[in-house]
Amino acid sequence: MRLLVLSLLALLGVAAVRRPAGDDRPDDFVRLRDVDPSILEEVRYYGDFNFVGTRIDGYEAPVIWLTRPAAEALARVQAELRPQGLTLKVFDAYRPQRAVDHFVRWSYQGLDQAMKPFFYPEIPKRRLFAEGYIASRSGHSRGSTVDLTIAPLGHVP
Repeated sequence: MRLLVLSLLALLGVAAVRRPAGDDRPDDFVRLRDVDPSILEEVRYYGDFNFVGTRIDGYEAPVIWLTRPAAEALARVQAELRPQGLTLKVFDAYRPQRAVDHFVRWSYQGLDQAMKPFFYPEIPKRRLFAEGYIASRSGHSRGSTVDLTIAPLGHVP
């Protein structure tokens, strides 16, 4: 009996740490790779090759999270692309509000423009909000908005 109780406590402990503290992603979201592992993923905000030039708050792992309907829609598109020698490549999907807050903080750091030549060469940094490239509330936070491209099959991210 004691072994059973200890086993149950251990199991509950594992379940309790399933999600990291501060993970504000809704419970019903799915990982894109669980729905269609053939879709390429390059989570730009998990690394430093993005318009800010550093990992973005809220991106704790290089995982694309989506609502199930959005992930299934991408899988259907992928099924149509593959016979044509093409594949989807997803850069971003669900974006926690703290990531958006990171963008806003960065926007006030006027001198930090290291990534301008790569991501916004023709737009003054101060215009990124006014032109709609960045918003203080993001449609990505709902889990059905996706940044993606189409790439040739065999493309290495």
